[in-house]
Amino acid sequence: MQGVITFIQQFINGLSLGSVYALMALGYTMVYGIAKMLNFAHGDIIMVGAYTVSVVCSVLGMSPMTAVLASIVVCTVLGVTIEKIAYKPLRSASPLAVLITAIGVSYFLQSVALLIFGSNAKKVPPVVALNSIKIANIDLSGVALVIIGVTILIMICLTLFINCTKVGKAMLAVSEDKGAAELMGINVNFTISLTFAIGSALAAIAGVLFVSSYGYVDPYTGALPGIKAFVAAVLGGIGSIPGAMLGGVILGVIESLSKAYISTNLADAIVFGVLIVVLLVKPTGMLGKKKITKV
Repeated sequence: MQGVITFIQQFINGLSLGSVYALMALGYTMVYGIAKMLNFAHGDIIMVGAYTVSVVCSVLGMSPMTAVLASIVVCTVLGVTIEKIAYKPLRSASPLAVLITAIGVSYFLQSVALLIFGSNAKKVPPVVALNSIKIANIDLSGVALVIIGVTILIMICLTLFINCTKVGKAMLAVSEDKGAAELMGINVNFTISLTFAIGSALAAIAGVLFVSSYGYVDPYTGALPGIKAFVAAVLGGIGSIPGAMLGGVILGVIESLSKAYISTNLADAIVFGVLIVVLLVKPTGMLGKKKITKV
């Protein structure tokens, strides 16, 4: 019986961690699906959001809700700025040039954080402070439940936004064919900038939820979670919003169960191994669609 309870608790922990990965992966998959670019600085935007919460709460003494809103605003502005300065000139460039630029932006943000905050980890006040709930001898973390609930709510709202609003349909049109969308009167530049803004806002929320679980932030906080979020996006099918959600949840559950039942040191290797197996079986990811390009 105790083994079943432990499994359920680890599974819920995996859902919580996977929900954070899913929010991060949504930013990756939206940018790739619409702008056809991989924003590898996405994880560092998460780090900026976490530092914003720390500064607003600890230094300025404001409420956690104000800190969350400030984090969203800062990350949204940062995401749009990065798109305008770094990525917009590279829309017609080779994937290698985009990759090098993204890595450069990532190192730049980490270096700025090192200069401002130093290398030591900073404590982040708990934005989500809820007691655990005990059901049938199973301790359900209040933070985990909030993370899962917020992720589900955001996923529903984002899906409705994409499918039911004029701007969302413009995003779908741009993702299919930028040239045709522009001929139909869609402002492609605005649409891509809006995509970066939404992705960065999601990164801010993910950063807030992530540090709510761990309580600390340093200049490299977003590096590994950012890579895992990218893995989640590829696993689910990059460019697919439901795929990003599914990939993130699966990744989180696998990581949590691997740490509990196999080895903490091998958990990351197992996660990447699962990705390799899935891509060997289905190269487009679980929910990705194969595109046929006519020449």
